[in-house]
Parts: sequence; C-alpha cells; structure tokens
Amino acid sequence: MSHLSHQEITILFFSLAILLTLARFLGEVAMRFHQPAILGEILAGILLGPTVLGIIAPGIQDFLFPSEKHLSLVLHGLTTVAITLFLLVAGMEVDLSSVWRQGRMALMISLFGMIIPFAIGFFAASYFPQFFGAQMEADYFIFALFMGTAFSISALPVIAKTMMDLNLYRSDLGMLVISVAIINDIVGWLIFAVILGMMGGHTPGGMNVSHTIFYILIFAVFILSIGRWLLDRILPWLQAHTSWPGGILGFALSCALFCAAFTEWIGIHAIFGAFLFGVALGDSRHLRERTRATIDQFVSFFFAPLFFASIGLKVNFITNFDLLLVVVIVVTATISKVLGCTWGARLGGLSSNESWAIGFGMNSRGAMEIILGLLALQAGVIGDRTFVALVIMALLTSMSSGTLMQRFLKPQKLIHFYDFLTAKHFRCRMRATERQEAVHELVRVVCEGTNLNPEMVSHLVWNREQMAPTGLENGVAIPNARLQHLMIPIIAVGFSEEGIDFDARDGQLAKLIFLILTPLDDHRIQLDIIADIAKIFKQSAVIEKAMEAKTYTEFLALAKSVSQSADRI
Repeated sequence: MSHLSHQEITILFFSLAILLTLARFLGEVAMRFHQPAILGEILAGILLGPTVLGIIAPGIQDFLFPSEKHLSLVLHGLTTVAITLFLLVAGMEVDLSSVWRQGRMALMISLFGMIIPFAIGFFAASYFPQFFGAQMEADYFIFALFMGTAFSISALPVIAKTMMDLNLYRSDLGMLVISVAIINDIVGWLIFAVILGMMGGHTPGGMNVSHTIFYILIFAVFILSIGRWLLDRILPWLQAHTSWPGGILGFALSCALFCAAFTEWIGIHAIFGAFLFGVALGDSRHLRERTRATIDQFVSFFFAPLFFASIGLKVNFITNFDLLLVVVIVVTATISKVLGCTWGARLGGLSSNESWAIGFGMNSRGAMEIILGLLALQAGVIGDRTFVALVIMALLTSMSSGTLMQRFLKPQKLIHFYDFLTAKHFRCRMRATERQEAVHELVRVVCEGTNLNPEMVSHLVWNREQMAPTGLENGVAIPNARLQHLMIPIIAVGFSEEGIDFDARDGQLAKLIFLILTPLDDHRIQLDIIADIAKIFKQSAVIEKAMEAKTYTEFLALAKSVSQSADRI
C-alpha cells in the first residue's frame, strides 16, 4: 500500500507552514494598504514558486514543492478542498431575497453588465484566438465562450468587501451593487459549468455532455428551492440541540462536501456543488450573521491563503508575462464591463455619477476570475501566458475599483449625521426589546407632529431591514429607508440598555440605534450619513460614552467632538 514516508510527511508540514506563514503575512500587509488580501497571498506563491525561488535556488524550490512526487498530489488535493470551501463561503454571500427586492434595476444593470463584455470577449477571442492564447488542441468555440465568461464575471466577495470598506454595504446603493453581483456570479458560474461540461464530449465517468448539463440544471433548481426549504427547517433544530459553532459548522462543511462530490461525479468541477449549497445556506433566514462570519473566518484564514499562494507555485509569472496581451485584456475587459454596467444603470434611472460608480464597483474580478482561469488552465483551454494575464487583470481591477467608485461618489460638501438630528428625535432610553419593536418605536418618534404615515414608514423600514440586517459592529444599528416626497433627511437616535438583536456580524446586541429616513431620489446623502455614523462610532469607547449621555446636548457635543477629531486626521 502506497503511503507517504516519514521524510515526505516532514517536508509536507514544513512546506505548508512556510506557505501559510508567508501568505498570511503578505495578506495582512496588503490589507494594511487597503488592498485585497489575495494580492499578498498570490505574491507569497510567486516568491516561493518558479518565478523567484525557482530562479534563485531551484534546488530548494524543488525540495519544498516537488512536481512529480506524492507530495505534489497531496498539495493538489488540499488546494482542491481549499478552493471548494472558498466557493462555499462565496455562495453564502449571495442573498437571493435581496435580488428579488431590487427587481428591475438589478436585472437591467446585470443584463447589460454581462451581455456587453461577454459579446466583446467572445468575438475578440473568435477572431484572434492565437493572440489571446488559445491552445492548439483546444476547441476555438469553447475558448471563445470561456473568454466571454472571463470578461463578464465579477467577484462578489471582493465587491462585498469594497462596499464594507467604503461604508456602503448597508446602504441602498450598496445593496443594489451586491444584488447585481449576485446575479452576475450565479449566471457566470452556470455558464462556465456548461462550458466545462462541453469539454471532451464525455465526463470522466463516461456521462454524456447533454446529461451532465441536464443534471447540473436540475441540481441547481433543487438546491435553490427544496434544498433551501429543508435548510430553513434543519437550521433551527441544529441551533437548539447542538453546540455553537461546532454544530452548524460541521453540518455546513459536510453538506458542502457532499454537494461537491455530486457535481464532480456528473462531470462539473466540485466547486459548483459547494457554491450552490452556499447560496442555499446563506439565503436561509435562520443563518445568523455571527455563524456566517465564523464559517468565513475558518475558511478565509487557513484554506483560502493556501489556495491562492499555491497559484504562484504553478506558473512562472516572468517568463509567461506578455505585456501586450496583459494590456489588451485589462483594457478591453475593464471598458466593456464598466460601460455595460454604467449603461444599464443609466437606463434604470440612476444619475451619471452613481451609474459610473456602479460600473467601476462591478469591475472587481478578484478571486472568481483567478479560479475561473485556473480551471481553464487545468482543462487545457488556455495556456500559461493567458492565465498570467487573467490573474494580473483580476488583481488590477480589484485594487482600483474601490478608489474609482469612491471618486465618483465623492460628496460635494462634508455631511454629518447630526446636521439632521434634533432634540425632538433624541430618545434617551428605549422601551423596545426586539428589532421590530425598536423600528416601530423610533418611527413613532419621527412621525409625531408630521404628515408622515407611521404604518407606511414602519413597513418600508422593516422591509429594508429584512432585505439585509443593519447591525454594524460594536453595538450600533442603522435601520433606514428612502421615502418619496421627503425633502430633507430625518434622523432619530435611541439607546437600549439591554441591547437589541440587529443580527450584526460580530454577534453584539445593538445599544445605539439610528433610524435614518432620506429622500427617495438621493442615494448620495444616505451614503454620506451612514458613512459618517460608521466613522464616528467605530470605537466601542465612543459608544460607551454616548450611552452615558443624559441629554441631547451631551450626545451632540460628544458626536461633534469625535467627528472634528476624525476630520483632522
């Protein structure tokens, strides 16, 4: 029976330790400079792979990461599990209910944001297959389909992180961008699943391609309908009768691996099974944000760095770097994606600046583009030269999208939330003990003495809350809604001694609750108010001092003091 020797096991653990340590270190460095962690993680693999270490000390590189030994198979198996679990987490970011609530606008932007780059990528690869790096033995039609998909796909996890960094995640514009990315991801991965099924005519198990495509579509429909229904009934039982977080974590990982095994068996890569299960799991109303964050951290701080670092071990990024190809792919993919999404947003009725911001926000390719390229490389559809260009394109678009998006959303003047807060809307102590009660209580405070209908406003705020919980970190919540015919923003604030569950990612109960009502036709002011609140109350010490305020004047003095200090930094 074949097994790893004592020396091979020692080398395996030593190699993994070096790879993980450098990947995590460089990932943290990248985040310190407000860049995606995968930039540092891939750089770690480049430094340890044939690009750098392979040139400086080829003997050491081959010793640590051999290409034709048992260790290579073990590392490949581990990185396959890593990519599968990473797609589970990516799927959990998908919120199908928010897509339905965004409706026509999200569909319009997603439609134009996929069709235009897909068409440009498909026809460019069809007319110039050799330039774009099609392999001689590859089917040119399949290659063109792949390039179209590569041009049109976005990276939901990176986009979500960008929205959080810009304090837009809980805003209406942020939720619109997330909804568009969700549609983009699901459609893009299903198209690529079909492309993989077309390769070779039969799957490894001998299954006909048409059967493979039929089974993946049936599986997708089942897991997103009956599967979601079953999860909604299983999760409450698990939360009541198993330990936290082990019960949910074990259940989620086990089911993801079962689904991965099924899609691998029918001839579609295992990641599609994990991704679709992640979509079903993440869409359950019983999955707590804290549980979601625990699963995310489990995968993101061990498996994901190993996978992205391993990419640098596969290809020499210097010898396979083609400047002209990189420039053409980056420029063409960016222009087609940004123009497509911007055009869709303008047709949907958004302003010019908001439309351009959405276009650049959707241009993030991140991990999804890299995974897509790696699968195509392994399937023989593209070569190393094209793969390197796609990786560089993914990194450049992810690094630039947040900055460019922020530039178009840059406020004309500095706006502070307390400019719209009055003593009449300051509620020192709230009676509510749960989320919906808190919304109703603050709405009554806001509507008193106005022509606003409390029932209508409560309904809008609660619907928005169900779309995406508004709990921030450190005990702050920002339930909000945009109202037609409202001329200026209205803000109310309340304190809860015991705390109210607004389903924050850190699991903390909200003690400082802001109700934010803004005009329907002004996305910008809502974004500015939410960003200002997040900036002022990002530290728990400030929140504790705010809770000690006995009057509106004391609260206002604290908010202005912290705000002025933050503005000077």
